[in-house]
Amino acid sequence: MVLGHTLDALLAPELRANAWVQQYWELRGITAPLFLLVAGFAVVAALGTSPESAGQSFGRRARRALLLLFLGYLVHWPGWDTVHALGWGEPLRSLVFAFDALQSIAVSLLVGAAVLVLARGTWTRAVVLAVLAVGIPLASTGMWSAATGWPVELRQAVGMPGARFPLFPWAGFFFAGALAAHLLRLLRPGWPQGLALVALGVGLLVLTRRLPSDWSPTSAWLVAYRVGQGLLVLGAINLLPRFLSGLLAPLGRASLWLYVLHLPVVYGWAGTQGLAGRVGPTLGLLSALGVGLGLLAVCFAIARLWQVVRGKQRPASDSTTWRARPVPMSNAALRSGQRI
Repeated sequence: MVLGHTLDALLAPELRANAWVQQYWELRGITAPLFLLVAGFAVVAALGTSPESAGQSFGRRARRALLLLFLGYLVHWPGWDTVHALGWGEPLRSLVFAFDALQSIAVSLLVGAAVLVLARGTWTRAVVLAVLAVGIPLASTGMWSAATGWPVELRQAVGMPGARFPLFPWAGFFFAGALAAHLLRLLRPGWPQGLALVALGVGLLVLTRRLPSDWSPTSAWLVAYRVGQGLLVLGAINLLPRFLSGLLAPLGRASLWLYVLHLPVVYGWAGTQGLAGRVGPTLGLLSALGVGLGLLAVCFAIARLWQVVRGKQRPASDSTTWRARPVPMSNAALRSGQRI
């Protein structure tokens, strides 16, 4: 994500026609869908085995969602000069209330947390998550049409031409990840779950190959295609030795702050130009990659420093680490709807 944004802002136009760069540009299309897919996956994967765990964690998830909403809108603040120049009209409101990935995750997280509390049975949750994962992309075209006359703030959130990450269809990625994590609880950790993810991903890709392709922003076909790719990535990572994923785990834990910190640097904030405005698309491939890797390292160092400082301020009782333990699967547990 950080490298993609940096290359997009700094890479010289003549280098973008390179065959390798074009291949990367096609692969880069999976970055944002994978971001939301993993967010939904993590929400369910982090639940404990107790049926009450969803209710116990609801307050914490709600606070997390509010933080994501605040940060999502904060990074798009255009500055007071822009406010005075445009006035409080629709053009300014479109800038201030641009619905980006963090807002989409935040609303999906609130809805998902509520679903996990209300739908307590194992199969009930699976059905509700499946309805959301499939229904949201299928309803996207209709919701965009229905929102035509709504205030621009709601149109940005629901869906309109030019919107970045509207809930329709982007929330479908979140709930597809949540559904995958929920179903994987029926399997043993390790290679059984990895093979299941790969099989699901391959199945979705085969299905989309047999259907007419549709690359429009409201396309349910495109959501299914990207979800299939994302599940293949998750399955491949699941099959790797654990020590390799352990090396990347610190980046994963700092992903929110990596996202928030790098955007102003690359694109600017509050009227202050970022790398895109100060340097522009002028750099060679190695130079642009170097800037991207350097930016990633600096943002990660800042995020880690904040985590260390915050960890020292926490009470000792909050520093314990919880680990999910597999529980035996029995027919009685399945009949009672107990989480497996």
